[in-house]
Amino acid sequence: MLIKGLHHVSALTARASNNYQFYTNVLGLRLIKKTVNQDDVSVYHLFYGDEKGNPGTELTFFEIPMAGETREGVNSISATSLRVPSDAALTYWLQRFDEYEVPHGEITERGGRLTLSFTDFENQRLILVSDEHNSGVPGGKPWDRSPVPAEYGIIGLGPIHLTVQDASLTTPVLTDLLGFRSKGSYPALVAGQPDILVFESGDGGSGTEVHVEERNDLPIERPGRGSVHHVAFRVDNEEELKQWVDRVSNFKFPNSGFVDRFYFRSLYFREANGILFELATDGPGFDTDEELEFLGESLALPPFLEGRRKEIEAQLKPLDTVIR
Repeated sequence: MLIKGLHHVSALTARASNNYQFYTNVLGLRLIKKTVNQDDVSVYHLFYGDEKGNPGTELTFFEIPMAGETREGVNSISATSLRVPSDAALTYWLQRFDEYEVPHGEITERGGRLTLSFTDFENQRLILVSDEHNSGVPGGKPWDRSPVPAEYGIIGLGPIHLTVQDASLTTPVLTDLLGFRSKGSYPALVAGQPDILVFESGDGGSGTEVHVEERNDLPIERPGRGSVHHVAFRVDNEEELKQWVDRVSNFKFPNSGFVDRFYFRSLYFREANGILFELATDGPGFDTDEELEFLGESLALPPFLEGRRKEIEAQLKPLDTVIR
């Protein structure tokens, strides 16, 4: 059993249409699946990624129209990194963010890589990270119809940042339960705080990393629009996932058991600081019910929701309507 790396990150948005415009038109990601939240079919669940939505490239959003503002704090997934091919790509993005009036920081080194922090229109905390000197799990391939040139395009998820009250609770979940390896640390961005711990899995590299920051000066985060719901890690197949169900249960973590999401199979549990982790299989994939060329163009529903299509479509607003 092996955690191969990052699978996807799922976050919250209050405005699916604005979210769609930002992540496709500004960030240049492909909408690979337009579907609904399987636990609340009245709202969208949008999946973005590379040309195919390969595991490790997926950024997804649950729409919660009445979501309040996030109050940032500990016991949270505090930032999502997105990989770009090179250091030069960060300079391109600096200019692009200025052009589109996207709030951003400066190009800064974090953990031995150049990075550029920014936020979306709901203050979703995001970081571009250069893959120029990265080795390990390779990135994906940008969609050839993206508005961003391929040499600068986003190629997948990079290190996921966890901010916790007590790192000594999260560390053994990553290492003893999930099999991550310690990869050292780097100085905290806030003076007086402990170093940020780095862990990697599988073949290593930025597409497998979790960075754990301990903070003693923040309240517990209250999630809302612009917060992250959970992070998912890659497992190879269904058989292996079922073994993980047993392993997580043996470690006495309450969990969802085996869950069929149609496009992949999943297991959910909360680590010791309360952050929601998912283990997800690499397949079957997003072209299971749509041709690769037309991914994301129509509302896709798994077979167990297809009989409710008329009812579901009547509740959803078109994604091409930007709310101001």
